Parts: sequence; C-alpha cells; structure tokens
Amino acid sequence: MASIKTIKVLVGSQNPVKISAAKSVIARYFPEYQIDCQGLHAPSGVPEQPLGEEQTRLGAQNRVSYLQQHHDADFFCAMEGGAHQFSYGPATFAYVVVANAHYTSVNRSSNLPLPQPIYNALMAGEELGPVMDRVFNTTNIKQQGGAIGLLTNHVATRESTYTQALTLAMAPFLHPHLYIEKASDEV
Repeated sequence: MASIKTIKVLVGSQNPVKISAAKSVIARYFPEYQIDCQGLHAPSGVPEQPLGEEQTRLGAQNRVSYLQQHHDADFFCAMEGGAHQFSYGPATFAYVVVANAHYTSVNRSSNLPLPQPIYNALMAGEELGPVMDRVFNTTNIKQQGGAIGLLTNHVATRESTYTQALTLAMAPFLHPHLYIEKASDEV
C-alpha cells in the first residue's frame, strides 16, 4: 500500500480562521496529498491594527519571512488585515503572502466598506475586532466571521475573504515557468 505524501504548511498566526483558510486552499490544489497545516506565532513588525496598504502588506510579508528563517515547510502563509481611508470612504481588506523555497506570491483581498465611526476608532488606536465586538455585542469575532461576517449578515466571512485571496495567490506555484522571470524569456 502506497503511503500518502504530505505537504507541510505553516501559517504565521494561531488564529483558527487563518489556519483553516490556508489548509482548505492548499488541499484543493493538492488533493492527492495530506495537508499538515500548523499555525505558529510569527511577529508582524507592524501595529496590532495596521493602517494603509503598505503597512498591511509588510505585516504579512514579515510573518512569512520570520517563518522561513525559523522553520522548514513546503509552504509558508500569512494573512494580515488592515484598513485605510480611501478617497471613496474607509474600508478593511487583507494582504496574503504565500511562499515556498523558490517563490513568494503577494495578493490582496477585496475591500469591505467600513462605517466612518468604526474607522475613526481604528485611527484612535483601537483594533477592528474589539471595535466590532463592542458595536455588535459579540465576543472574539476576529476568530470567527470577523467584521466581514457582521457587516454582510454572514453572507461573506473573514475566512471566505482569505480563501479567495489565497486561492488567487497560488497561481505562481501552479505555473512556475510563467512566473520565474528569466532575462531572455519573452511571452
């Protein structure tokens, strides 16, 4: 009897929503493998509530870099939620980073419009999860459906947003010959 091959995935967070999203995406792309997905503490190097796209992206990249420096795995993943005051209004979003030994892929989720008073609380130094818990009278929503679940009446969730962004971020690992840049190659 042939043994089942395993893919080891490390996620730069112990949040079960992020771990579940990473495991489900990798499992869909590699159904012939057993997925060993673990969440580990990995510092983001940015504030607890990142503001702006650059800070949010950097947080996810820092988490993956930390994992790569301290652990061995087939894939390293991180998801960082942030918020920004865009010209059309405030919104929350996430950056995701997926890496292996050869390539790092960065992607961003879609925006969830935020009510201005909620964004103002973030600007005052609060984190989105606790603000949403207070506004909606919930407990630890960030490890459940998140602000996305609450503001969409649970039609979308934090995990569904991470799953979509991670699914798209996997493209370079499925077609590496198209993404590994060679100076003399042309499409």
